[in-house]
Amino acid sequence: MQKITTFLWFDTEAEEAAKHYTSIFKDGRIVDVQRYGKAGPGEAGTVMTVTYELAGQRFVALNGGPQFKFSEAISLQVDCESQEEVDELWAKLGEGGEEGPCGWLKDKYGLSWQIVPRVLTEMLSDPDATKADRVMRAMLQMKKIDIPALEAAYKQ
Repeated sequence: MQKITTFLWFDTEAEEAAKHYTSIFKDGRIVDVQRYGKAGPGEAGTVMTVTYELAGQRFVALNGGPQFKFSEAISLQVDCESQEEVDELWAKLGEGGEEGPCGWLKDKYGLSWQIVPRVLTEMLSDPDATKADRVMRAMLQMKKIDIPALEAAYKQ
């Protein structure tokens, strides 16, 4: 079992969200569903938590009520190998949500995601500061990350 698990607070959509996320990531799976008992605080028999895995990472979704909402102060970053993967995840996670700048989006539950191609990190880490700066300027103009546009900026 992993030592630290991301715990996400939903109003009543924990199971729906877990099923949605596990349908997007090829190796996603629901691990466990726990229900509230007579002691509450939720209605007995309703879903309390859903434990699920995405890319080998375990998460727990809680139906905790409307008190807390997600914000951009925390996000899940996805390392992508190709433009195709960026495009697919951007479309599926962004459906019903909201696009943000620089590869960020909010899904339909309000959870923030960063859809980041690995090559972006590599180019931004280049010891040639001029190349890295050109890539950063190009990225700052984007919503969904466009690898060919980044590569063009890098090679100028």
